[in-house]
Amino acid sequence: MTTLLADIGGTQSRCAVTDANGAVRDIRIFDNARYADPATLLTGYLDELPAARRPVSGILAVAAPVRGNTVQMINIDWRFSVESLRQTLALERLQLLNDFEALALGLPGLGPNDLLSIGGGTALAERPKAVLGPGTGLGVASLVPAGHGWLAVSGEGGHVTLPAVTPDEDRLIARIRERFGHCSAERLISGPGLALLHATLHDSEAVDAAAIAALAAAGDRQAQATFSMFFELLGTVAANLALTIGAFGGVYIGGGIIPRHAERFAASGFRRRFESKGRYGDYLKSIPTWLIVAEHPTLSGLATAAKSGTVWD
Repeated sequence: MTTLLADIGGTQSRCAVTDANGAVRDIRIFDNARYADPATLLTGYLDELPAARRPVSGILAVAAPVRGNTVQMINIDWRFSVESLRQTLALERLQLLNDFEALALGLPGLGPNDLLSIGGGTALAERPKAVLGPGTGLGVASLVPAGHGWLAVSGEGGHVTLPAVTPDEDRLIARIRERFGHCSAERLISGPGLALLHATLHDSEAVDAAAIAALAAAGDRQAQATFSMFFELLGTVAANLALTIGAFGGVYIGGGIIPRHAERFAASGFRRRFESKGRYGDYLKSIPTWLIVAEHPTLSGLATAAKSGTVWD
């Protein structure tokens, strides 16, 4: 008996099924802009599967708050009913999780080849873990010990108010506030946020994240400065999260953007900013930070959730 797995983001969706042993198989990646809604996308994926691998249940990760039967996506104009989707896909059971909640569930299964260490610190066993990362938005979740297992706690931490640490950040955030009324972390620490950060920081025309990355790789100093501030802002938010939940199990950086720039991120001021908390600097120095470099960690987290059976309770 197989289970449908899907990581439905703001830009792309990754679909898979589990095999008889719970392993992830038949991974496909879809551009969301080509589909009217998740039902159309998922139906197309399922129709390509052999009958023997047609799932009877499904567990989906969505880049949105999950509460009740109706889901409103944040960074794409998709709104759908969980029950209607279950019926359309002809599944006996369908469970939805927040995408970073699903990613958090997969953290204990990550091995050395799935992670790039950023800075020092030593993880303590059975202590809270934090995960966050920019993509189309900024996802945040935590994983806390619960009995003999783990409990993933999701939220909308990407929408906390973004704090400034330097005078340059003060000026930048003030300009964003003037324009939007509020400057959340996601407003600048995300794919669209990187473009907004670059345009505001340098009073330049708007260019997308891919173009900024190409400029930085070519040695453009303004683009490199944009990435430097982007990584340091992420360090501030990561440290605040670590302090809030006592993340002695480590802080993990995921999402779609940072793994593409692993070398630049590792050499950035992220870790220095992470540890820059005055009297609590030593506290944060003791907490390890890792970049998740596994190819499909959210699908692995969904597979873990499906195999444990806890999502069906």
